[in-house]
Order: sequence, then structure tokens, then C-alpha cells
Amino acid sequence: MFKSIACFILLLVTLFQPGASYAEGKYNVLLIMSDDLNNTLHCYGDPLVQSPNIDRLAERGMKFDRAYCQYPLCNPSRSSMMTGYLPDKTEVLSNQTHFRTTIPKAVTLPQLFKENGYYVARVGKIFHYGVPREIGTSGVMDDPPSWDQVVNPRGRDKDDEADIFTLRPGQYGGTLSWLAAEGTDDEQTDGIGAAEAIEILDRRHDQPFFLAVGFYRPHTPYVAPKIYFNLYPLNQLKLAPIQPTLDQVFPAALMSHKKEHEDLTDSLRREAIQAYHASTTFMDAQLGKLLDAMDRHNLWENTIVVFSSDHGYHLGEHGLWQKMSLFEESARVPLVIYHPEMKGAGKSSGSPVELVDVYPTVADLCGLDAPDDLSGKSLRPILEDPSAIVQKAALTQVSRGKGRGANAEGFKGYSIRTDRYRYTEWDGGKEG
Repeated sequence: MFKSIACFILLLVTLFQPGASYAEGKYNVLLIMSDDLNNTLHCYGDPLVQSPNIDRLAERGMKFDRAYCQYPLCNPSRSSMMTGYLPDKTEVLSNQTHFRTTIPKAVTLPQLFKENGYYVARVGKIFHYGVPREIGTSGVMDDPPSWDQVVNPRGRDKDDEADIFTLRPGQYGGTLSWLAAEGTDDEQTDGIGAAEAIEILDRRHDQPFFLAVGFYRPHTPYVAPKIYFNLYPLNQLKLAPIQPTLDQVFPAALMSHKKEHEDLTDSLRREAIQAYHASTTFMDAQLGKLLDAMDRHNLWENTIVVFSSDHGYHLGEHGLWQKMSLFEESARVPLVIYHPEMKGAGKSSGSPVELVDVYPTVADLCGLDAPDDLSGKSLRPILEDPSAIVQKAALTQVSRGKGRGANAEGFKGYSIRTDRYRYTEWDGGKEG
């Protein structure tokens, strides 16, 4: 009798312990994506840009110093990362193609977790949709089979569009544009998104979840409250040198650019850089709110955290702005991964890795059977030993505009990045 009572009490204690609903070894996943974020961050060695919360995550997790996107444009990159396939397999090479039209049976990363009993939610931009046009909607590129819940935040940045400075009147997302906004963080789309994500964590923290949070900044328009602009005085901002003869030296495929980016004054260049950095630090502050929620619910013990961006970004280097190049600034991305049992906490890895590696890595860490034909590799060996190398090179590809010497479809380039070198070919070497 006494033995039966003791067993019953032990069962009750087990059931009502925090986290008791988790199967042994079952980890949550918090995937956080920034939009158009490059590596000008404090933890990546930039002396000016303030990114205390990305730095904070890097101190707890592992920072990958040579992480690369597979295509430096939003939709192709996100489709590749979330399906685990290279762009040549997804056949998504523009912002207009949905991966379900080319690989309809693909099981996405969140879909894999959904099929394995996790509660799977999206807040903000994970798959592609137009910014700022489709803010507050699911757009046309979201993937309903991937989610149990979707939240599409919409802030005053949408209402204030008439106040935004833009190089191309009436356009905000595809050109350089910015606004030092009135009001608080909480009124902006990313501030609202952070609050919505925290509400999900508050409700679901004691059950297995996969939560994907997509911030919109620093994608154009670079909108952030004025206090963030004040962190970057214009006279402290360095400009990339202008070399007007570059297009006569390098292949045309490297140098094609938007017309409105020509002949930017030094004043405009500084204002654009200031706004980009301000948006970055604003986004970082919203990330900090998520990390605070992780602290509050003691989720570091059973949650994997991944932070990255869909691609890098030019701020005038090589005479280029924004994305869509195979230079380091456009192809390289920040990547930080935290795992409760990792042995490389607070360290960095110099191994070349790819965004397409995120899918097999997270599946591996959670003990889920990912599709056999994924293009990437699990980074678990690096998380256990920062000196480990899982692959010798990373691949990035892009199709660039119809500039000097281009055919009707533009230039098609592939670039391989090792730990020491970058090798790039355009149109199979015919164009450089």
C-alpha cells in the first residue's frame, strides 16, 4: 500500500514539474530572421555599430564568421533556406516564383516540426513578401502548410510612408529610402512583432514549439525612431572610396547597378548609412526583448536559437548599394546558433557554412528525420568543436541585370568561397 502511494506521489511530482510535457531530449526552436542585415555588427568586429543583443546571443551561442547565403535576394534565399535546397533545385531565382510551383512536395523546416507534433508559429517575414507593400499581410509567398499560427504585424511605419525620403518618388522597398520616425519602438512593425512573439512564448513556453520571428529591418525603407539615428552622427560615418573607373576594369556583370545610385552626394551617402545602422540597432533592440523572454521563462535549458539574415548588403562598397552581387558584402551573412548542450558556447567558427545548412542542423539537434536529399549539412560537429570543418567551401549564385554586354536574361554568376579565397564565374566564365 505504502509503495503504491509513493509511486502515485512520484507520478504527480513528475507531471507538474516545469517542462514535464516535453519528451526527453525534445527541444524548442526559436528561429529569428533579420531582413537585409549584413555583418557590420559589433560582434563581427565593427567598431561603430551597436548590436548589444546580437552580441549577447553570440556570447551564449556560436558565431559563424564565414556564413553565406545561397542567393543574395530575399525570395530565392529564404526559399532555399526553408526548404533546404540550393536555388538551382528550388528553381526560385526571383521574387516572383513560389517554391510550391516548382517543388510542390517539399517539406519545409517548420513543416517538418509541425508534422512531428510541435506547435509551429510565424510572426513577421520568414518566407518572402514585399516590404513595405505587404507589411501587415501574408503576401503571396507565404506557405500555409508550414504553420499552425501566423501573425502579420503592422506598425506606424506603414502609416508614415508619406514622410519617408526616397531616391525614387513613390517607391520605398527597392531603392534607398529612410525615415527618422516619431514615436516609440512599440509603435513600429518590428516592435509590434516582438510583442506578438513574446505573447506566444508566454502562452506556449511549457509545450514544444517552433517559433519563427521575422524582423523587417534593416530592409528599406530604413525606418527607426529618432533616438537610433542619434547614435550615429553623420560626421563619424566613413564612406567607401569612389572609383569611377571600376566599370571599365571589372566585368559588366559585377558592376551593373540601379541608375538612382549613380552620383550620390557624400551627404546622401552618409544619411543612407546612418539610417541603415539606426535600423539595425533598432531591430537589435527588438531581438533583446525576445532574449529577455527566454530568460524569464528559463527557456535556455530546452530551446535552440538560430539568428541570421537572408543575405548581406552593400553600403557603397565597390560602388554598389543594397544586394544582388557576389561580393563578400552581399553574399556573407551573420549566423549565430545556440544549443543547450553545445560545447562551443561563446566561441566562433571559421568554417565556411551556408544558410542551407540550417535545416539539417536544427533537425539533427532535435532528433528529427529530415528529407534525405537536402543540399546542406548538419553543423552539429562545429557546435561540439569550433575547430571542426563540415565543408571546404560555400556556394552563392545570382543573376544580375542587363547591363553592358548582357544577354536578354542578364548575367548568371556562381561564386565559391573557401576559408581563404573566393572564385567567381559569370556565364560559365564567358563574362569574367
